[in-house]
Amino acid sequence: MVEIGFLTASDRARWEVLARGKDAYFAVERGDDSYERTWRRLLDDERIRGIAARLDGEMIGIAHYLFHASVWYAGKCYLADLFVDADVRRRGVATAMIEWVARDAEEHGAPGLYWNTLEDAPARGLYDRVGRYHRGFVLYTYRRDAGQVPDRS
Repeated sequence: MVEIGFLTASDRARWEVLARGKDAYFAVERGDDSYERTWRRLLDDERIRGIAARLDGEMIGIAHYLFHASVWYAGKCYLADLFVDADVRRRGVATAMIEWVARDAEEHGAPGLYWNTLEDAPARGLYDRVGRYHRGFVLYTYRRDAGQVPDRS
C-alpha cells in the first residue's frame, strides 16, 4: 500500500534523486544551488508544498504544488511537479498523489487543482482519465529578456 505525506528534513537525499530524475526525463538542467533553494522552499514556505509517496518505506514518488489567489475563485492550486520512479509506474501511485494534493488543496480553500504537461508525455493517459483536458488552450510565457522576444517583422 502506498503511503503519502509531506516531505520532511530526513527525505532530502532521496528527494534530490527523484527531482533530478524528473529533470533528466524532461531534459532540464539545473545547478546544485537550484535543488538546495527548492528544498528549503518546500520545507519553509507555507504556500509551496512537497509530498512523497512511499512503498514499503521507500520514497518512490514526489509532487510539488503551490496555492495562489484567483480572481474568480476562492483560490487555486498548481501542481508544478509530479514524478514517480520508473520501476513502480502504472501502479496507481501518481493517481493517489493527485488525489492527495486535491484533498489538501480543498482543505486549504483552493478547490481548483490544475497542471500542465508536454503534448506527447506518456502520463497523458493518466491525466486524461483523472483531469479535464482543455482543448484549444495555448500556454504562453513571457520574459523581458531581449533575446526571448521573437522578431515579428
